[in-house]
Amino acid sequence: MSFPTLKVYLDELNRTPLGDLRFAVSALGLVAVEWAKSQRELDAYLIRLKAEIGSNPKITRPYAKEISEYLNGKRSKFTFAIDWSTLKPFQMKALLAVYEIPYGETRTYAEIAEQIGRPHAYRAVGRANATNPMPLVIPCHRVIGTDGKLHGYGGGEGLPTKEWLLLMEGAVMA
Repeated sequence: MSFPTLKVYLDELNRTPLGDLRFAVSALGLVAVEWAKSQRELDAYLIRLKAEIGSNPKITRPYAKEISEYLNGKRSKFTFAIDWSTLKPFQMKALLAVYEIPYGETRTYAEIAEQIGRPHAYRAVGRANATNPMPLVIPCHRVIGTDGKLHGYGGGEGLPTKEWLLLMEGAVMA
């Protein structure tokens, strides 16, 4: 018999400029952010983590507040904790580098690969971004192609959402 290994608290953030969001928080920090229309993907992710799901607005409220402030242009940096323990080693290394990209700036997949000491792993960096369980917070929208163009974004409406986020942050786009 398999028992849940992770306790997470689910909450939602509705009517943001990018639509309705769902998110999960553990005792260690944020575990996942997903658009409400992708609830099945969030559920599947939490099942893979063997998460026991509960509700505790007292724990989740600060996360909702900061994400809302960010999406409304009133916050450029998150102060809440992130639960990195749910990520695989390479993904964690790549996403830690992505997390460090300053607000309003971009990096290429190749630059991230170089930064983490795996200069030929730019496609793997792309895959780590594509499977980022915490978009918006781990800002995979700030990662662009070496041609300076936007490539791939799985959240919201795809590339228009990525473009909106970068424009909202004041990033210079090619």
